[in-house]
Parts: sequence; C-alpha cells; structure tokens
Amino acid sequence: MKNVITSVIVFLTVSIYGQKTINFPSKDGLMMTADVYETNDSNQFVLLFHQAGWSRGEYLEIAPKLNSLGYSCIAMDQRSGGTVNGVENQTKALAEKEGKQTEFTDAFQDIEAAVGYVKKTYNPEKIIIWGSSYSSALVLKYAGDNPDAVNAVLSFAPGEYFGKKNFITSSASNIKVPVFITSAKNEKKNWSGIYDAIPSGKKQFFLPETKGNHGSRALWDKFSDSQDYWKAVKEFLKTI
Repeated sequence: MKNVITSVIVFLTVSIYGQKTINFPSKDGLMMTADVYETNDSNQFVLLFHQAGWSRGEYLEIAPKLNSLGYSCIAMDQRSGGTVNGVENQTKALAEKEGKQTEFTDAFQDIEAAVGYVKKTYNPEKIIIWGSSYSSALVLKYAGDNPDAVNAVLSFAPGEYFGKKNFITSSASNIKVPVFITSAKNEKKNWSGIYDAIPSGKKQFFLPETKGNHGSRALWDKFSDSQDYWKAVKEFLKTI
C-alpha cells in the first residue's frame, strides 16, 4: 500500500511540474541548452540565467518553487559558464568546441536569443528575465536596450563587471519595467549607481540583515537566510 501511495504522489508531481531539456540556436547559430520547467495552464515565463562559472544547474531547486508560484521557467546554459550542482554547461562546452568566444559579454546574445525563442514558441502573456552575478547585469542591460521586450527583471548581485565605463548603468537608465535587485549585504556598492539610474517607479531592492550570499544561490535552502530573500522576491512578483 505504501508503494502505491508513493507512486501516486510521484505521478501527480510529474504531471503538475514537467521538466525537459531543450536546444535552440543563439543569435550566431550556436546551439544553446536549457531546462524547461513548465506548469499547467501558466502563460507567464521566467527566464533564468546563471552566474559566472556555472550552468542551468544553479536553478535546480529554485525553478520548481517558481512553478509553485504559478510561473513556468526556462533555465539557460549561457556560453560563459561551467558546472554546478552536477550539471555541465553544455552551451559552454559546444562553444569551445566550435571555437567561439566565451567571455561575459559574448553571452549577451544568448539572452537576446532566449527571449526571442520564448516569445516565438510560447507567445506568453508575460516574460520575466532573471540573472545571477554577471548575467544579472546583462539582463538589466537587455531590459534597457529593449524597453518593451519584457515585463520585469530580477537581478541578483549586478555590477559593472565588464571593463567598460557605465556599460550597464547607461542602459539601465532606459528601463521601463519593474526591477528587483538584491545581493549579499556588502555588495550594495557594486550596484547602487545602477539602481539609482533606473527610472522605473516600480523598482525595489532587498538587502539581508545577515551576511547574505552572492547571486541566485541566496535562495538555496542550505542557507539559513534564504527565506528572507524568498519573501522579498514573492512580494516583488505580486506587483507585476
């Protein structure tokens, strides 16, 4: 009887929150790898981009929680990254095999392609872009350079990481949509200028009372203050 009950629970979980791995081309033709966490009857998509040296594996426990909030998710492998949580960055591996550049800014086209793919494939009601560390800066740049392309941005530990003066700040000044920025407590200096440049009347930021963590991993259950971050994220999502 116990095994029957377990099987039913597993079946229900799979039917509500389906996960699959997909591939689609970036702007230069490089095939990208991504994990789709799709919820039933959801027409709102969160596009999840990882931090430096990592992969879509950064979102293994985050995406299902976003599913439970009513959002379908796609976690990307950008061409600048590596392995985390046992998940290899397949886009990075293929880019190296094909002799393509894999610096932070080279991954901007991957963000552009991901937004385009989701729009064409799903035609969602809302698209929210979400970045971690270097990609959290790039999603802000994307939202500023394409002010009508997405509905909101969540940025976990952004900064001017790219060796170009005001590379992110100048784009951020054109953002029209709601923005949420957070980071470890001591990282505010990295993004305060970017935040000040954002004109959106719906911008929010969160800093923990604790030390906190860098990037989206701040939401991982292993960290005792993760629920503080989650509370701030949920409150922001309610405003969109």
